[in-house]
Amino acid sequence: MKRYVIIFFLAIATPAHAMHISEGILPLGWASLWFALALPFVAIGCRELKSLSQVDLAMKPLVGLLAAVVFIISCMPIPVPTAGTCSHPCGTAISAILVGPYVSVLISTVALLIQALVMAHGGLTTLGADIVSMGIVGSFTGYAVFKGLRKFGASLGIAAFCAGVLTDWATYMTTSLELATGIRGSEPFLPLFTKIMIAFVPTQLPLGLLEGAMTAGMVTLLARKRPDLLVRMRLMKQEELADARS
Repeated sequence: MKRYVIIFFLAIATPAHAMHISEGILPLGWASLWFALALPFVAIGCRELKSLSQVDLAMKPLVGLLAAVVFIISCMPIPVPTAGTCSHPCGTAISAILVGPYVSVLISTVALLIQALVMAHGGLTTLGADIVSMGIVGSFTGYAVFKGLRKFGASLGIAAFCAGVLTDWATYMTTSLELATGIRGSEPFLPLFTKIMIAFVPTQLPLGLLEGAMTAGMVTLLARKRPDLLVRMRLMKQEELADARS
């Protein structure tokens, strides 16, 4: 009887395309390693948020708003069945630009955890790997690209666009690495890594450009509507304030 029940459920089951890295894709050893790498960044993000909130009372509401933005943006999955995951925008570039990479890691963690618990998007065992790819690599890439381009004189819009694009692509390169190391078995690493990356290209190439446009749009909108906020966050210089308001 038990055998027929199992066959019945297998027959009616439909494919599930969980966003981020699906539950059960990574072996326990690799899943534990990514958790170990992610936890110090999450801890520093908590400490950074506490420190910033003591200086600026508006920081916690801003972080809550950014968490909602990252959650919504990263809830646009496009299945990539050959890779065992989905393509989607990340949203971490805008959070890293506005509140810094460590707090952005914390924001990503909250968004990923809610998606895993409530929507079955991604898994709990693979949460550490998703935090590393989307939260850590995504946030630090976006922050470094934005700050670097601004230092060399790029406009807010150009710097934000490049930060959004490279954040998205860096996240998926890291996801490809995590998947290749976790599922390769006795296969050589490099061919499998390349194969997974190529599987992402048709969806992630345009999505990266879309994320760049979204990031640039949000930053330039803030520059027009509330340039004083960007000055306070040290994203604009005081002398740029008059130009933004004109």
